[in-house]
Amino acid sequence: MQAGNLQLTAGGGIHQGTLPKHKFAPLDHTIFGKIKTTDGTHPSALREVIIDVDKDVKINTKGYPACKSGQLQARDTKAAKRVCGRTIVGKGKATAEIAFAEQRPIKVPSPLLVFNGGGNAKRTKLLIHTFLTVPVPAAIVTDVTLVKRGTGLKAVARIPRIAGGAGSALDFKFKLGKTYRYKRKRVGYFEAKCPDGVFKVRGKRALFKNEAGTPGVAAQTVLKGSLGVPCQGKG
Repeated sequence: MQAGNLQLTAGGGIHQGTLPKHKFAPLDHTIFGKIKTTDGTHPSALREVIIDVDKDVKINTKGYPACKSGQLQARDTKAAKRVCGRTIVGKGKATAEIAFAEQRPIKVPSPLLVFNGGGNAKRTKLLIHTFLTVPVPAAIVTDVTLVKRGTGLKAVARIPRIAGGAGSALDFKFKLGKTYRYKRKRVGYFEAKCPDGVFKVRGKRALFKNEAGTPGVAAQTVLKGSLGVPCQGKG
């Protein structure tokens, strides 16, 4: 996806070799994204993402422990694990770029953790935690709300300002998946089936804001697009 000089590349993949065609089974999958500009300048800050996921993916939360956003604020990665480690459903890494006026941009890598934020079959929350050490130590906690919409899921992610607006996400990659026992049955926090060989994902809105005040760049940019994640069905 591209608008002006801003480019967003996103995708994912599943880790199971096959999935049932007609019933749900636990799912492990990877999500990734890369953000850059065609001229190498500091990109606008990603602040909101809205996507629709097809009916072949669902989330289970019953019997799984939950964490609250307030428990993750102002905590580094180790402290976040210590407080809410039992609620983790995903792990990965991310990179942000901090660009203050008249200074060379700084790339800051960080571990990324995804926590179950609680909910039910109709509405669930994920909490994505990263911890930046530059310019000052700070936790970034992104709320992702997953809502059952028709036969599929609608996901809305809202990303906080980074470094007072001087920071922008450059890339992220994380694996999601957790199996646990509920009422003596093995279930997946994420489950899926594969009746037609592909999971359909529609990117309805990726909102970027020029919070760093880069000259010649629009105050905000919206990107849209769709993708299909291949899967192999059996049975």
